[in-house]
Amino acid sequence: MSTYLKPIKVALGSDFLTAYSRLPHTQQKKTREFCDKFMQNPAAPGTNFERINGARDANLRSVRIDQNYRGIVLQPERGDVYVLLWVDKHDEAYAWAERRICQVNPDTGALQLFEAADESQTQHSSVASSGGKTPQAARFLFDPFQDAELLSLGVPRESLPLVRSLQNDEDLDKAERSLPQDAFEAAYLLAAGYSFEEVQSELGRKMPEVAVDTGDFSTAIENEESKRSFIVLSDHQEMQKILAEPLAKWRVFLHPSQRRLVETNAKGPIRVLGGAGTGKTVVALHRSRWLAEHVCKADERVFFTTFTKNLATDIQENLKQLCSWETLKKIEVTHLDGWAVSFLKKRGIHCQPAIGDKADELWERAVQLTPEGGCFTSSFLREEWIQVIVAHGIESLQDYFKISRAGRRKRLGRKEKQGIWPVFEEYRALLTEHGLRELGDIHRDVRQLLQRERGPRPYRSIVVDESQDLGAEAFRLLRELAPVELGNDLFLVGDAHQRIYGHRVVLSQCGVEVRGRSRRLRVNYRTTEETRRWASRILAGTSIDDMDGGLDDDKAYRSLTHGAAPKVQSFKTLKDEHVAIVQHVEALTESEHNLPEGICLVARTGRLVESYQKALQEAGFSTYLVKHGETDDQSKKGIRVATMHRVKGLEFDHLILAGLSEGALPPHSVDADEMDDVILRERCLVHVAATRARKTIFVTCHGRFASILEPSV
Repeated sequence: MSTYLKPIKVALGSDFLTAYSRLPHTQQKKTREFCDKFMQNPAAPGTNFERINGARDANLRSVRIDQNYRGIVLQPERGDVYVLLWVDKHDEAYAWAERRICQVNPDTGALQLFEAADESQTQHSSVASSGGKTPQAARFLFDPFQDAELLSLGVPRESLPLVRSLQNDEDLDKAERSLPQDAFEAAYLLAAGYSFEEVQSELGRKMPEVAVDTGDFSTAIENEESKRSFIVLSDHQEMQKILAEPLAKWRVFLHPSQRRLVETNAKGPIRVLGGAGTGKTVVALHRSRWLAEHVCKADERVFFTTFTKNLATDIQENLKQLCSWETLKKIEVTHLDGWAVSFLKKRGIHCQPAIGDKADELWERAVQLTPEGGCFTSSFLREEWIQVIVAHGIESLQDYFKISRAGRRKRLGRKEKQGIWPVFEEYRALLTEHGLRELGDIHRDVRQLLQRERGPRPYRSIVVDESQDLGAEAFRLLRELAPVELGNDLFLVGDAHQRIYGHRVVLSQCGVEVRGRSRRLRVNYRTTEETRRWASRILAGTSIDDMDGGLDDDKAYRSLTHGAAPKVQSFKTLKDEHVAIVQHVEALTESEHNLPEGICLVARTGRLVESYQKALQEAGFSTYLVKHGETDDQSKKGIRVATMHRVKGLEFDHLILAGLSEGALPPHSVDADEMDDVILRERCLVHVAATRARKTIFVTCHGRFASILEPSV
């Protein structure tokens, strides 16, 4: 029986998990054993807390893991709070602790951990780069803001001189380690041009209603802002589960803006936009769990869906890590097309989506009816079929005459429409003959059946990942699947910068009204800032929509981690490129921290992937092909190889983006009238692939780089 009168709170810091993941296996085992005992009684005599001489923070203590390793723990004077902050070799752990401060911010009430700034960091180091001006004559980055404003956004009082000394974005990047994460994020948004009020709104920062007790760590660690970096543990089983996968931090820590989206009670559909790595899928996963646990009744379910089977498979595996078995039973995960085909099959209607080689063969037969002397290529007619005929459910020539072709570059009069209509009639007849249907037609058929049956809606709530790749009929079907009148019905996450299947929709025209319930995530937690900038340049100069008739604002989208700049090289021949890639992989695998499973080679087509895979295998490396419709099975050893389409939704420490040569992007001929759209999709595809990298990216080609990527490379 516990002898404590006050409840004891034992917590883990995010940095502790990072440090733990780097330990040798033997020390990981000893650390788990220590944590298990610590969880049961952190104040037990055997814990042996030791003060750290020279530490900036008097509340930090070291604890013994074994003869050579030490843990660093926050042990405040009052509050019965113990926070595991770091673990490392003896000297390294002490050096880490000497420079760290873990305290309650007096203005926000949040628990903050940061590295104390050196005096040299406040010496206006940018004077030389500003033309030799004195600090007094220079204009500093945060001059437009009052001290009280900076403090209210989380800047620690002792960090205020450092923040005031910053003159440009480069200075701000250098100061990142010396600021708490929440303060750095607020400072970045201010530097990006946001007003103080906009940053408050964006981050949800509010002044505490009562004065903050800076000695009350027990209250501070429950602060919403604190939960982005600290978790209070309920029992030792929870601790052991977290330590079993220390790098799966997405299961444990949520940014306050993410948590608000996850736990909001919405009166209608919610749309969440955000660049690659901003945690959209993480939000969707946590949202589905929250809906299952707090909204769904015993007989109700959440439908979690997405565009491709690959992503649905990956999502199912992630939900298994996140949810209890009871919660998981309330969440159905299926890609939308497969669900729709299954729905029709249960009602005696058998069909398959018109995709792949068979559909291409039937299309080539149909286009033989193209009128002679016309200027219509096969690719133009195919896009006309998909974007106009299927998208609008056109069944007759008269309907085709009436329909708007907004967004299509080539104008068509009645004569031209009449001339090409036989192609569409023939293709539809061929599809029917072979039991095939276009996806848009399948979605429409299901929706109309549901409307005629007039039964209860199949699901209580729907969560959609990668929604930018869904077509208009898909959204109309989704609108039909959940009751709008009950709220918490649709939760859509997406990013048109990552649209790789060509669908453009206006949600309001599909019956999905998101006005007033649209949010953006702006902080990239996956990709380094250096890689993010390179990937963003691929889309420079393009207009990206927001899925509802407007343009997406990626203002202040940035990463909170830094690393090496992308390495970009071209080679004379494919063989030379193979040799360089093998050498790069050899250098990566020399480090004990780089497992082969954390390295992925990505190329545009399956044929290219086979070429690079063979080169790696001939050099003695084991490889694992991440296939369509299968998960990235971590029990399978070897360097990952995959197409650009397949890596969507995945992430790796090190990425090799190979074969970006002229002629490879796009990998087929394109009608001149469709070229702009095709090029944008190809650039989006490369952007998606590049942003799978957590740490480094190596970009290669043989010959010259594809011209559509200039000037990025």
